[in-house]
Amino acid sequence: MGVEYNMNHRCKLCGSETEVIHHPKIADYHYCNNCEFISKDDRHIVSKEDELKIYNKHNNSIEDPRYVEFFYKFLNDAVFPYAASGNQGFDFGSGPSPVLAQILERHHSYQMDIYDLFYSPEKVYIGKKYDLVTSTEVAEHLKDPIEVFELFVKLLKPKGVLAVMTLFHHNDASHFMNWHYIRDWSHISFYTTKTMEYIASRVGLKVIHTNNIRYTTFMLDH
Repeated sequence: MGVEYNMNHRCKLCGSETEVIHHPKIADYHYCNNCEFISKDDRHIVSKEDELKIYNKHNNSIEDPRYVEFFYKFLNDAVFPYAASGNQGFDFGSGPSPVLAQILERHHSYQMDIYDLFYSPEKVYIGKKYDLVTSTEVAEHLKDPIEVFELFVKLLKPKGVLAVMTLFHHNDASHFMNWHYIRDWSHISFYTTKTMEYIASRVGLKVIHTNNIRYTTFMLDH
């Protein structure tokens, strides 16, 4: 991306050498030319306490039609064409108000489990398999994405669907420097379609759909 080359830092996903994107007001980031993953430097990652404070400022509700429409765009693009309704579902990173799970239960006959590190920390998914696993606006918060995607693989039934929402970076340093997505201090990991393809190859998934902007749909690769 035309940024400083760094021989001493390896990509957290694929282990390749990375380049440094230095943002003077926010943080240093490490860009991998191989898999296009961008990670925030560990020195600049906020504490769990500060991360929770950021989440607590979010005011999202199923009573907000704009927020519901935000999820329906995701469901209509990345979920409903690939996953049948009325099955067992799991929403990972459901947030303070589990709106997506509520939509799927109330209007699409899903039986939903939820998990959130801060708001629903009980690991109800242990020992279970699901027809649908969703994770919306969570991947950008993950310090170790491979570990979480390996969990998703374990949770999927043989024909299960994993649908992920996270806004992709443009693979352009100047755009990244001015990108609104990095202004949220809790955002530490950034992806492209190529990154998602790499993650899939690492953990035993295959990408069956992407809109190349923020949605990726996976199934088990077997």
